[in-house]
Parts: sequence; C-alpha cells; structure tokens
Amino acid sequence: MNTDFDEANSKHREPSGASTTEAREVIPILPIRNMVAFPQMSAPFMISFNVASVIDEAMKADGIVGLLTVKDPEVDYPVPGQLYEVGTIAKILHAKKNEEGVMVALLNGISRFKVDTWQADGQLLKASVVQAPEVVESGVAFEALERQLREAVTEVLAMMPNAPKEAAETVARIEDPLQLSYVTAFNMAMKTEARQAVLEADSVSEKFRLLLSHLAREKEVLDIGKKIKSEVQEKMSKSQRDYFLRQQLKAIQEELGENEEPPSESDEYEEKIEQSMMPDEARKEAKRELSRLQHMSPQSAEYPIIKTYLDWLIDLPWEEQSEDHGDIPTARRILDEDHYGLEEVKERLIEYIAVRRLIQDRGTRENRGKTDSAPEARTAMGVILCLVGPPGVGKTSLGRSVARALGREFTRMSLGGVRDEAEIRGHRRTYIGAMPGRIIQSIKRAGTRNPVFMLDEIDKVGQDWRGDPSSALLEVLDPAQNSAFRDHYLDVDFDLSEVIFIATANQMDTIPGPLKDRMEVIQIDGYTDLEKLQIAKGHLIPRQLDAHSLQTDEVTFMDDAVLKIVHDYTREAGVRNLERHIAAICRKGIVSLNEKGWEHVVVTEAMVRDYLKKERFEAERSEAFTTPGIATGLAVTPVGGDILYIEASRMPGKGRLSLTGQLGDVMKESAEIALSYVRTQSASLGIDPEVFEQSDVHLHVPAGALPKDGPSAGVAMVMTLASLFSGKPVRSDVGITGEITLRGRVLPVGGIKMKALAAHRAGLKTVILPKRNESDIEELPDEVRDAMSFVTVDRIDEAIAEAFTNPPAGGMVVDGCEPETDLEIGDAGDVEAVPLTC
Repeated sequence: MNTDFDEANSKHREPSGASTTEAREVIPILPIRNMVAFPQMSAPFMISFNVASVIDEAMKADGIVGLLTVKDPEVDYPVPGQLYEVGTIAKILHAKKNEEGVMVALLNGISRFKVDTWQADGQLLKASVVQAPEVVESGVAFEALERQLREAVTEVLAMMPNAPKEAAETVARIEDPLQLSYVTAFNMAMKTEARQAVLEADSVSEKFRLLLSHLAREKEVLDIGKKIKSEVQEKMSKSQRDYFLRQQLKAIQEELGENEEPPSESDEYEEKIEQSMMPDEARKEAKRELSRLQHMSPQSAEYPIIKTYLDWLIDLPWEEQSEDHGDIPTARRILDEDHYGLEEVKERLIEYIAVRRLIQDRGTRENRGKTDSAPEARTAMGVILCLVGPPGVGKTSLGRSVARALGREFTRMSLGGVRDEAEIRGHRRTYIGAMPGRIIQSIKRAGTRNPVFMLDEIDKVGQDWRGDPSSALLEVLDPAQNSAFRDHYLDVDFDLSEVIFIATANQMDTIPGPLKDRMEVIQIDGYTDLEKLQIAKGHLIPRQLDAHSLQTDEVTFMDDAVLKIVHDYTREAGVRNLERHIAAICRKGIVSLNEKGWEHVVVTEAMVRDYLKKERFEAERSEAFTTPGIATGLAVTPVGGDILYIEASRMPGKGRLSLTGQLGDVMKESAEIALSYVRTQSASLGIDPEVFEQSDVHLHVPAGALPKDGPSAGVAMVMTLASLFSGKPVRSDVGITGEITLRGRVLPVGGIKMKALAAHRAGLKTVILPKRNESDIEELPDEVRDAMSFVTVDRIDEAIAEAFTNPPAGGMVVDGCEPETDLEIGDAGDVEAVPLTC
C-alpha cells in the first residue's frame, strides 16, 4: 500500500473549496507519474524541477492546481495528449524543499474535473476545466454492492502479510461510499491504468464493480502464493522431521548397542578407487572428484553428475583383458566352420592372427613384453582391417569368427548415419546429460580392454555442423595414437592399442582419404551359385530350421530347389535374401505340417514356385536378342556386379547424339568416343560415311532411375554402335567390359571379379575384358572359370571378332601408337593417366 489507511482517511476539505474552483475557469495543471490522485485524499508529492514553477504560481494565487496522470511515465516534458483528461482538483496544503533540494508538496484532493480546453501560457500547463461530480446511487442493489466491497477488502487485507491490523477497522469506519471507493483504489496494489479507470467512472456503483473485479483477482493471486509458500514450508518441515527422526534412531541404536553405521557413499567410492586398476592420471582425477563429492550436499544438482562420472571411471576395464588362446589350426578351423569359401579373405585373417600371436609370444619371452611397447610392434599388431563388399557376404560375421578364434570378447558399433563427433569422442561434462562416446561405451560393455571391435558401415559416416565423425575416428584407428585415446567426457587417456579394430564397408569411394589410409582393405566380391548352395546347406538351412523349431527329418531342401531360389528369387552378391526366402519356406512348411497333416516336407523346385509364387528376376537374366544395336555390358554397383544392356537406335537427322539412362559425365564421354571411333572406322566396317551425317543416334542404358558412370562401358558402346550401323547383331551370350581410346586401344578397368560373377549369374557364356586385366581371371572361382570363356583383348578389332557372330567385313585398322608406360589400376579400379608417344 502507498500510505497508511489512517493517513488516507484524513480529510482536508474546505467548505468553500468547491465554490472557489467553480468560479475559476482556468487552473494550472500539475502532471504526476505512476500514481493517480483521488478526491477526499491527501498525499505528499515530490515535484520535479521542470514543474516546480506550477507550485510556485499556484501558491501565489489560491493554491489550487489540477492533478492529471501522465500516460507514459518515461516522458520528461508531457504535453496535452500525453495526459489523461480526467483528474482531481487539489489544494496545496504545504510545500518546501528538502535537504537534497527536491520540492515536496502535500496536496489534498477536493473534487473530480474534466479538461475542457487547454490554454497556452509559456512553459506552464493550464487548462479550462469543468467539475465532474460522481453519481451516488441508493437502494438495495447499491447496498449489496457496497457490502460485497467491504467484505472483499477485509478478506484481502487479512491475506496480505504486511497489511496493518488497523486497516480493516479503518475501512469499517468509512461511511461515505464515494470515499470508500477512493480509499480502496488508493491503497490496494493496482496498476496506474486501473486506478485511472476507477477515477473516470461516473457512478459509485461502477467504481464498486471495477474494484470488486480487481479484488477477486488479487484474492486468487494471494491464495496461490499462500499455497506455494505452504508447499515450500511443508518440504522444509519434512526434511527437518527426517533429520530429527534419524538422530532419534541413531540414539536408540546406541542404547541398544547397534550403532554400527553402514559405510557412506564417499567411503564406498574411495574403497572402489583404491581397488581399481586405473592408471595414475585417472586415479588422480577420480580422487579430485571424490573430494568435491565429500564436501557437497546430496541435494545439490551436481551431486549425481559426479557420482555418474566416478561410476564410469571405476567400471571401465583399465587392466582387464582376454588372454589370446587360439592357435593357427584352431583359428583356421573356426573360420572354415563359420564361412564357406572366401579363401583369400580367411587366409589374410589367418596371417593377421599369426602376426599378433608371434609378437605377443616373443614380447612375453623377451623381458616381459618390451616388444609390445615398441612403436614397430604396435604398428604391426595395430593393422586395421577393412572388409569391403556388397551387403550379405558375411563381413560382420567374419569379425565374430575372429573374436571366437582368438578367445576375445566381441563388440560392434554401427556408424551408419552418424553425424555428430560427440558420438565418437563423447560430450564434455559441462553439458546436461553428458555421456562418454560410443567407443568407450562399447569397451565397457565388452568388459575387457582388448576386444574385437567391429566398426560397421564405416563408408556411411556423415558430417554436418556438429562436426566430422570420420576425423574423430582417425585417432581411434591410428596405432601410433590410440594408446592415449582421450574421450571428452572422461578427460583422461584410455589405451586402445590392444583392441582389434575391424571395419566394414559396402564401397570405398565415400570413405575419406586419411581414414582409408589407416586401413588395409580386403575385398569380398560375392559368392557364386555353387558357393551359395553350399552356404545354404551348411549354414542357412540349419540355422532357419533351428530358429523355427524344426527337425531335419521334418523339412528337407533339395539342391535344385535352393538353386531355383538363387536364380529366380534373389539377385545379390551375398546370401541375405536367400536366407529370408528359406525362412519363408520354413514357415509355409510348418503350415503344411499342421494343416495338411504331413509328416515330412520335401522342398522341390516345383514347391518353391508354389510357396514363393511368381519368379521375381526372370527378366533380369541375359536375353537372347538378335536385333542390331544392342550389347551386354558389365558394371559394378554398391550391391555387387550386374549386367548392363546398352541399346542404340538411329533415325533421319543431322548427326546428333542423344544419351539417356541417367549417365554420368565419364560415361557420356565414353559414348562420344565410341561414336567418333566407329565413324573413323566406317570404311573398314563397310558403313557408308554419309549415313552419319544423315542420321541422329539415340543411345540408352535401361534402368534409368539408377545413376551410372565410369569408363568401363566404352567397349560395349563401340559394339552397340558398330552393330547399329553395320546391321549385324552382337552375340547375346557375351558380356563386355573395358575402356576405349580414340586410337582403338582397350584399357584396363576395375571390379573384374564382381563383373564376372554377375555374368555367371546372368547365364552369359563369354566375357570380353582388357588384356591388362588377364591376371584378375586367376582370382575367380574354379567353377566360374570352367563354366565361362574369358577373352582378353588389347584392341577393338579383337573385340569385334569375338562379339559378333558374323563380324563386319574388312576388319579394323588400329593406330600403332604404344603407351610409353603401362597403365596402372588403383584399388578402386580407376585408371591413372600416363603420357603416350607415337
């Protein structure tokens, strides 16, 4: 409240005040801020320097001024329009300057007025005013309003903590309804706009209603505040009560001789830290955090954060490690049990295991493992293997087999879609909900410091504004650095040098160069049909029978049935979809056993068609075409090798070349080179040169929804265009790959093994490939080499002779230029350019 109720109730009326004011038409106006002056009320006012002259002039006259409230209290020099125009005529009772030089005036409100017109008088505000007396009603309704107001004021005063005890008595002594409304508005906590609304109300009943609305809201606010205070006090009282009860329990236990207290949390943590095998740096950090915990209240928000941090430090396997017990024969047996084929991959893994075993054995013999600590030994043991191949070829399961062969724990982390660096290094403890990175979390789950750690889908790591996870992996996968890996959450070094990291990827192109440089790539190209059959019989079928609780004498798969699934229902380098279809047949076999009462289900080729319905990949096998202008190319996709049909047609035109099928820039260039070469060799091919000027050529590669790029379709494009213009068809059982030059040379390409496996799956009989890829044929499985013929060519005319049933007459003339240096193929099959001389 602004003033005491006794002061507010004191009246300073003059009998002649009203008549004096009515006789004056123009009075000086005194602006006031952040308050409203009411009739029948006295209050002191602090007068600012810029309006002190109004007081001086009024004191020289009869001491009458008009009090108007400023709408915006931030305005220093208010003008008409910035003041409310309903105010209070007041009498200056006393005015003087205090010790600080500020004028303080005591004014008594007399009556309400409204501004009629404003008068100009230099810097002073003057206005012609008219009195606006309020209407005081009577009757039962008015008495009810007055009684409700008095009761509401009494209730609010009783709820206000700082209200004087005499306030309610003062309100009860006020008999004048108008004075009651003004006293209430002056002393209750109200905004300036609300007080002004009470002053501007022309009738007392309207004033009462405005005040009742405000008091009702004020009462609700006080009720809520009282409830909040009560809840806080109740919580505090409960804490004090719990404390006293604990003290009483302690005293009772002492009387009974049962005063042995359980160890405190800090004592337990101190004991765990001493028993743990953490290094000195981590132990020092743990003790520092424990000291903070001991001097902190359990109710503190940071208390559980420190506890979580200490739990992580204590639970990490700082020194716990698995002992490698697998020898080479055991490792080879386990790899053969778990995987069929993949001989080169398994041989490299055997070499990897053998090197680690030899270094560890000699390190133990030569003075307690000094060899292990040498940088050379760490580099040899810390080779990071990256298994690259299509989905479903067994990359992850190979990692599990390595762990089983070595007797180590296995843990894995999927990197697909990881875009936040904190996923690898963890969050700093300054963040709410901070946790260690997934590297440390996986080590903790494994329970040893030397597990086999599988980094799945390393080629699918992304980056955005949160950082580059692939950069964070550089430290993890570098044998020279990961012995002191520092997680942001732990902020202490953790040794990862004993961890065997094995990464997997579907393709190498998307792996950043620095990360690729730290890994040794092992390519897994896929399985042949025979290998898939053996995998199904030895692994997939037994696993699915066991998963569906079937006995071997209840469901039997015939070889031709498995091969039909491979040929007609799956088209993949791996065996993942093959296992899904085997599982589907097992489910349908269970239905037949239960519904039809069969005792034994023999899955034949016909039953596969009945169970799995229509074949899915009939159209994807090689086609027996005889139309000129079509050739079968070979390509590499993220899911393995594939055949690629290249079609061309011509129509009357002006020699334009149209390319469709979502071809990349390199593949478009190959098409242009192929057309240029065919035009230069038109005479030897028996083609009229003028036909090129009179025809438009449209070259299309089907499956237009898939992007295609690379130079390896160049030879196939030459065959397509040569067939189109010569009118002689290309053999439909021949698959073609190789890059071409304008001189008619056939350059080497990559992915020969995957392309050959795709040609074998598609039923092709012959594969034409560059002469410089002849060594790649040796890597193919025996069944593929036996089932197909491989023709290596160094020039286009050699490919023409093999690709056409009846080659175009005349043969081709090839430039005799030889490369100065042999072309080299990188890991990804990209051809590096070298200078040519003629």
